[in-house]
Amino acid sequence: MPSGHHKSRTMRRVFVKTPGKRTVMHYRLRKPSKAICASCGAVLAGMARERPYKMMNMAKSMKRPERPFGGILCSRCMRAEIKARARK
Repeated sequence: MPSGHHKSRTMRRVFVKTPGKRTVMHYRLRKPSKAICASCGAVLAGMARERPYKMMNMAKSMKRPERPFGGILCSRCMRAEIKARARK
């Protein structure tokens, strides 16, 4: 019988095959939600969707795009922001 905190859907259920050819259920934490653009709310492309302990070991370029406002604005809003700043 699973313990109390495993009964809720906070943890996701993963079926794992053991070397003894049994299928057992493991409980793992869910992934965080997708990153969104600060301006328009669109889902950001090129952003890793992992838990902090996995993000710590990833390369900086894998965590977010290597461009101005990378990880904050989508490419469309980034272009608009750069144009707006150039016009000032």
